[in-house]
Amino acid sequence: MNEPVEGSQVLQARGLTKVYRTGDVEVHALRGVDLDLYAGELVVLLGPSGSGKSTLFNILGGLDVPTAGELRYKDHDLLRADEAELTRYRCEHVGFVFQFYNLIPALTAWENVSLVTELVERSMPPADALKLVGLGDRLDHFPSQLSGGEQQRVAIARAVAKLPDLLLCDEPTGALDVETGRLVLDALLRVNRELGTTAALITHNAAIAAIADRVLHFSQGRIASIHRNETRITPHELNW
Repeated sequence: MNEPVEGSQVLQARGLTKVYRTGDVEVHALRGVDLDLYAGELVVLLGPSGSGKSTLFNILGGLDVPTAGELRYKDHDLLRADEAELTRYRCEHVGFVFQFYNLIPALTAWENVSLVTELVERSMPPADALKLVGLGDRLDHFPSQLSGGEQQRVAIARAVAKLPDLLLCDEPTGALDVETGRLVLDALLRVNRELGTTAALITHNAAIAAIADRVLHFSQGRIASIHRNETRITPHELNW
């Protein structure tokens, strides 16, 4: 079970199980996962490919449903929510950052972020979101005019501009070199620190764990262990 941390509880999962069936074959992606996420914390979910991290990411974000278990966002039971309620949860309360940036090529950085802010009632000005991730001078650049790290930071700005309670990041540095990855992690830490956004970062890179408040080690569909960092280091101090 998770150790208590400061801040109110944002997300609570109990006994999450996910079984994929193909004919007579069953694949157990999650095996009874218990998880709590608290306001303002940064959690790293660490484990090898196939350990269940991305399956958990999809369930926490309302993109998939478990075979069994419980999942609550604050006082909302997400597993009893209808599709309209889940859509509202994904749209208003969760920001997603994936390994691949999924920017619209024909839109500028500002327009890519603005597109999301138009979908929610409460949002940050797109220019402010881009400034937060260090791209205040790249508003009018198209994705083809940006480096991979800059495109990923636009994706982060897009995710946080709607002021989500929860930021879910699935291998956000997986397609980047070390130095560019540090810049992306620095942007994520700035969002976590300055906006107080709860962030959960999935990675197979053990070095990244040092930037987190807590580290959850995944193995074979389970959380094998949890440890809390006494101090968080900056991305530029990481030894990759």
